[in-house]
Amino acid sequence: MAAADGYDIAAALAEFHESGGGVRHLVESGITFVPRLFLVPDSLPPPPPAVADFAIPTVDLSLPRSSTVALIGGAARSSGFFHVTNHGVPASTIAAAISAARAFHELPLHERSAFYAVTPVSAAAYSTNPHPPELHPPALPWRDTLSLCFLPPPDGPDLPPACRDALLEYHRSLAEFGRSMTALLSEALGVGAERLEQAMQVEARLMGCHYYPPCPEPARVVGGRSHTDPSLFTVLVQDGAGGLQVRRRRCDDDAARDDGEWVDVAPVTGAILINIGDVLKVVSNEEFKSVEHRVMVKSTQVARVSIALFFNPAKCDESDLFGPLPELVTDERPARYQRITFPEFMNFRRVSGHGTT
Repeated sequence: MAAADGYDIAAALAEFHESGGGVRHLVESGITFVPRLFLVPDSLPPPPPAVADFAIPTVDLSLPRSSTVALIGGAARSSGFFHVTNHGVPASTIAAAISAARAFHELPLHERSAFYAVTPVSAAAYSTNPHPPELHPPALPWRDTLSLCFLPPPDGPDLPPACRDALLEYHRSLAEFGRSMTALLSEALGVGAERLEQAMQVEARLMGCHYYPPCPEPARVVGGRSHTDPSLFTVLVQDGAGGLQVRRRRCDDDAARDDGEWVDVAPVTGAILINIGDVLKVVSNEEFKSVEHRVMVKSTQVARVSIALFFNPAKCDESDLFGPLPELVTDERPARYQRITFPEFMNFRRVSGHGTT
């Protein structure tokens, strides 16, 4: 795969992945410029500046349940993103997990490269995940990821001591939190607290520990492309570096994909961030919004760390269909989607490019 000027992207990618050290290895080598694999082409318009005077909703989970449900429903319908406070997850558990994720990515090259795999072959895989080749450059984000798949013992992730205990405890705590959030979201849809769990059998199997190294030319790279999540909902914690942005649209017309403005999601101390995914958008018959978001690299000196835990239906085989809950389909609001399987849904995302603009 060569560019018009003879640049061989496939060969460059192979050479990069061969190092097994991710973007962090480039920074460790002392580079003073951004390699071509990561460059946002000059021919593409620069990302518009984000709006700084807008805050996504924050929901205090210590409020009476009726108030909490109403606020979560309003946030899921209006912005698709919201912080939650007084969530019951110890601050020490979150801080330890973020420190552990950072510690893994900053291990010596020979230790972290043992986990490097572009195509995961185990429950723990470390890589710089390439963008789909059919999309415009850059080929790679300025981000390394430790991807963990939490299967039942003994098949769970085998992690190095630098991060094992903290990440396992974080997953245990957040899986419990996710069960409560599933009930609140279900109740906010007006279908009862147990309905989503009954329909989806929600699980927290996949977790991404992201590391965005400092960059010598931050304006010339992207930490994460504009996308939506293929989940029911995602739970995110982050350090204080910033860089996450969401697209706030003026209309819901999916054809108007360039409409709207980017909004900074400033970290909120002690809060957990929730974003609605595409599966819940379908199941809710578009009552809840799944919103585009991206990550911009901001610093030449400081790395950003975040941890995303994806809550998905356990019923996701070829024979498992999902679609709008029947209770949410009426004459006034007919079904927006047909019932499909999860593999069909994921294939549709790949073919249509949805979520990867």
